[in-house]
Amino acid sequence: MPVNMRGMTTAAQPDPPKLVRAIGRWDLTAAIVNGVIGSSIFGMPDDIARLCGVLSPLAYLLAGIGILAIVLSFAEVASRFDQAGGPYLYARAAFGPLVGFQAGWLTFWIRTTAVAANLNVFVDYLAQTWAWAGTAIGGAVVMLAVMSVITTINIIGVRQATWAIDLFTVAKLLPLLLLVLIGLPFVRGDVVATQAVAAPQWREAILLLVFAYGGFETPLLAAGEARRPQRDSAFALLTALAVIAGVYMLVQVAVAGLVPGVATSRAPIAAAFQVLIGPAGVLLASVAAMVSVYGWATGSVLHTPRLLFAMSERGELPRVFARVHAQFRTPVVAILTYAVLSLALALYGRLQPEGGFQWNAVISAIVRLVTYGLTCVALIVFRRGAASAAAPFFRAPAGTVVAAAATMFCLWLLVTRSWAYTGLLLAFMALGLLLWWPSRRASAVAQV
Repeated sequence: MPVNMRGMTTAAQPDPPKLVRAIGRWDLTAAIVNGVIGSSIFGMPDDIARLCGVLSPLAYLLAGIGILAIVLSFAEVASRFDQAGGPYLYARAAFGPLVGFQAGWLTFWIRTTAVAANLNVFVDYLAQTWAWAGTAIGGAVVMLAVMSVITTINIIGVRQATWAIDLFTVAKLLPLLLLVLIGLPFVRGDVVATQAVAAPQWREAILLLVFAYGGFETPLLAAGEARRPQRDSAFALLTALAVIAGVYMLVQVAVAGLVPGVATSRAPIAAAFQVLIGPAGVLLASVAAMVSVYGWATGSVLHTPRLLFAMSERGELPRVFARVHAQFRTPVVAILTYAVLSLALALYGRLQPEGGFQWNAVISAIVRLVTYGLTCVALIVFRRGAASAAAPFFRAPAGTVVAAAATMFCLWLLVTRSWAYTGLLLAFMALGLLLWWPSRRASAVAQV
């Protein structure tokens, strides 16, 4: 029995509760597929067709090759850790607290702009069956209503949000598989020819597809609940990428071969189903897209505010973000902040010439490239033994070369952006520093 300072016997203190490691290899693979395939495939086929024309399916392959180099880097780096944290953890271990903070802070903005893009997809598909939703006022009201419901559910409690996510998970996959199965036999060459463009814009298409392929890193945030994260992460990442790339390419082929001039459509999956089964197909695809967006956004509003909450508790952000609702025991300030920013970006993006979905998706992709690049460089740092990390269970073939190529891929897409997008990225980072510096000082003073 333990003895206290007075020599008296005391009861042993119980160990603090630990996370349950219940996520297996195939569970992790499914989580990655589920986290990546979402609203982007409902809202992107027309954009890729407008940029690359008849060769639009090839854009998914080219983007997939670049993403493969990034995923290989993530696979090796992730296999060195068994804790939760994902890119935030990797950057912190490789480069220190400040860079780690920026990785976590930018992850917050990745998710915020992604929610904004999703809201625009919701409005575009709802407008297929309710024209008022496609107007400026109607779209704003619909977005406000959707975010209000999702935010309320998440503030009331985690259990209610989890039920909503479970209810809508399968809805986004079934119509895509149905489109591929019944649509590919009806693909026509003359319809494909209507997608022709004067000059393919590969760089813009690949950047947009970084958004579509993004999200594979999110399940790694829960590595602390995986059974064998160091062994299973690489398998799950590579298997999921193969599945995702295959689904994306087949859907693009079906849409481009069924819908003449699909570049002008705001709801390409609905347009493809209309060709196949008429007005009922439009309703089917529209409902599926809206359910998919709603379920994805509910999950995002459930998980991402916890990042603000955790960073606040660590003294990296103002303490207000760690405030918990007295009745519902949820991080109410973090949730409301996330919801308000997402709605504001969704509405502002809708005013841009390229449309709300593409504008927010491009920003999300640009910010994502920074966190991806940090992880790729971290692989090189770990291989040289310049930072503390466990030996990897998976070693990427020619890992240093692959990581360097992946880093160059990220830089190529970043440096070719307009100053409008680059300025937003720098503004996010500067805002993070303005919040981080005084928060760290206040936390240090409190510990003295």
